[in-house]
Amino acid sequence: MTTGKINVSVENIFPLIKKFLYSDHEIFLRELISNGTDATLKLKHLTSIGEAKVEYGNPIIEVKIDKEGKKLHIIDQGLGMTADEVEKYINQVAFSGAEEFLDKYKDSAKDSGIIGHFGLGFYSAFMVAEKVEIITKSFKDEPAAHWTCDGSPEFTLEPADKTTRGTEIILHIAEDSLEFLEESKISQLLNKYNKFMPIPIKFGTKTEKIEQKKGEEVAPEDIEETFKTVEIDNIINNPNPAWTKLPTELSDEDYKNFYHELYPMQFEEPLFHIHLNVDYPFNLTGILYFPKLGSDLQIQKDKIQLYQNQVYVTDNVEGIVPEFLTMLKGVIDSPDIPLNVSRSGLQADAAVKKISNYITRKVADKLKSLFNENREDFEKKWNDIKIVLEYGMLSEDKFYEKSSAFVLYPTVDDKFYTLEELKEKLAANQTDKDGKLVVLYAGSKEAQHSYIEIAKDKGYEVLLLDSPIISHLIQKIEGDNSGMTFVRVDSDHIDNLIKKEETTISKLSEEEQTNLKTVLETIVPKQNYSVQLEAMDSQAAPFIITQPEFMRRMKEMSQSGGGGMFGMGNMPEMYNLVVNTNSDLATTILTTEDKSAQESLVKQALDLAKLSQNLLKGEALTAFVKRSFDMIK
Repeated sequence: MTTGKINVSVENIFPLIKKFLYSDHEIFLRELISNGTDATLKLKHLTSIGEAKVEYGNPIIEVKIDKEGKKLHIIDQGLGMTADEVEKYINQVAFSGAEEFLDKYKDSAKDSGIIGHFGLGFYSAFMVAEKVEIITKSFKDEPAAHWTCDGSPEFTLEPADKTTRGTEIILHIAEDSLEFLEESKISQLLNKYNKFMPIPIKFGTKTEKIEQKKGEEVAPEDIEETFKTVEIDNIINNPNPAWTKLPTELSDEDYKNFYHELYPMQFEEPLFHIHLNVDYPFNLTGILYFPKLGSDLQIQKDKIQLYQNQVYVTDNVEGIVPEFLTMLKGVIDSPDIPLNVSRSGLQADAAVKKISNYITRKVADKLKSLFNENREDFEKKWNDIKIVLEYGMLSEDKFYEKSSAFVLYPTVDDKFYTLEELKEKLAANQTDKDGKLVVLYAGSKEAQHSYIEIAKDKGYEVLLLDSPIISHLIQKIEGDNSGMTFVRVDSDHIDNLIKKEETTISKLSEEEQTNLKTVLETIVPKQNYSVQLEAMDSQAAPFIITQPEFMRRMKEMSQSGGGGMFGMGNMPEMYNLVVNTNSDLATTILTTEDKSAQESLVKQALDLAKLSQNLLKGEALTAFVKRSFDMIK
């Protein structure tokens, strides 16, 4: 038997491992199974090139709980180690960077996943175990070895009587970590970290009914069929998940099945998927899914799972995936993503930036091809995906550049245009006297119904743009398309929104208009309304409430963050009261000499205008209803 000291000059390395890594101590199982997987895949490679003269077979990794003995076993059928290799890999290499580890991490270890950083993957076992044993037999024809360490730098190494190839690690679970002897806990960790590992992982057994046929070479009617129950290995992982295959090998059904494998509690089907597959200038595979999203920006993020060689790493993919795509679901697997750096280090990493740019480009290309292949289907899905794409246009310049090929602008009548189609469609009718193309839009078909109808009567198209970030987006589009302006359909009287050469003459003289304005301004509350007289068609509404585009847009941008003017989100609502001087009501108000009757007329008309803008609420609405009933008694 050999005894010795692990090659480390700092006595307290084990308490440090436990202390610094404690916040993520469940990771030990991932690390130990990853080691077993590596040992198995290395053996596969050596047998394939003829360097290992052994039968590879169908190796598995087994995880076993011994609750009474307070032990957890991880057993592989991989390369195994000789006693010399145990000495080299476990005692020397693992701690060659121990002092550097201490210096670097004693203050900041909690900030980053340090396992694996200095060969510490195996030693993560000491986060949960008070003693660890390794019983291992190499594929080479050499005796098996048994290594034991109790969490101090002392170890023992002696021959073992193991006859089968591979390595068994036995963790004597510490008193403060007994949860790792619970079947449910280990099952949960295997499902989280090892669900798609490339080597089958066995955790216990399960029963299965199989069909059993008795008798051979007899007439079909004589075959007696019975079912028998058998115990089979409970394999917890899928070693060949969809993202490891080529897109040509997968059907739409396969993609959908994999989506439900990733998200067992998700009952809605994804709208479509994007298969990522690149090997230069970095390695990356994966499948991203567009779920139904609607218009809500507060969607649960962190649904994309990041893997490194089929080992689960995290579902916080910020910095790797462009922010606007974090609303998607799916898997990304890349051996080139550094695991053991802090989040800020990850975001500064050059390879990671390239990955993020690649994903942006790939998503844009896929959207373009979906649009070109089946526009009708793409239009049907538009409302479910638009929030991601609009957010992408605002936040990623590369995506914005490509977006004009597939981003749609729907009308209130469910017609869809790209930006270029929109310019072409509106040019003849919606260009004002100054040569500016005016794009009318509504935020809600219901709330702005009367304004939409007025615009449609003029033969104008009205877009329906209802996402919470639309003010930011149209600001950007206007900036990149000179001679084009977006105005909400209720931001002014229609003839002011798209000013043509012809002007309507007012029935009222200038003096009468001045008198009318004076009367209105004494009755209409100044703090909320600015009175504006307009000569309109006599059949148009007498009173119309509008909200100036600039004011409303700035306020919305302040409220949705990232723009607008300082403090505008808290400003009181200001509206224009547009009064049609050619309406009969304007003349009636002007000619009514009874001040009380005149005031009632103005208040009733103002309340009707407010009602059409959904601004009449609470006490004012109650008073209006009562007053209206009194008038028709």
